[in-house]
Amino acid sequence: MKNLIAFLIFTLFLGISPLFSQASATANFTASATIIQPIGITTTSNMKFANIDAKEGGAVILTPENTRITNGELELAKGGIVSAATFEVTGQSGFAFGISLPKGTHRLTSGSESMILQDFTSNYDGSSLNGDGKTIRVGASLIVNPNQLPGDYKTASDLQVTVNYN
Repeated sequence: MKNLIAFLIFTLFLGISPLFSQASATANFTASATIIQPIGITTTSNMKFANIDAKEGGAVILTPENTRITNGELELAKGGIVSAATFEVTGQSGFAFGISLPKGTHRLTSGSESMILQDFTSNYDGSSLNGDGKTIRVGASLIVNPNQLPGDYKTASDLQVTVNYN
């Protein structure tokens, strides 16, 4: 009889035990955020093709490395400043960024005369920012018309270069 009572109590305990089992569990977590340095860009030098003798016209390619290359029947004259557009990009060290250059064609004008500026290129190689920022240079091609009239030719409005984090 003792065995029967022990067996019944044991069976009863097994039947009640699931009623008292854990029906939920709790875990804890924390939240965090890191605010990064905003990306920025500053113009340090404007694009300058220097002096050109138009002659029969052609193109002057200004590379991001400040080198002028000619195509056609024009001559690179002495004097003036040769400079690719130069920018200082700042932001979070170690972050990569993208760059958008002007698209299409743009006009440089002097009075009623004009020349076409196109095919923008940069020296940006896709590398990440470092603590000192990154210097980016932008070149382009200038189409010089045959017998282009002398004058100081400029864009009517600013051209834009945009940078953003990838």
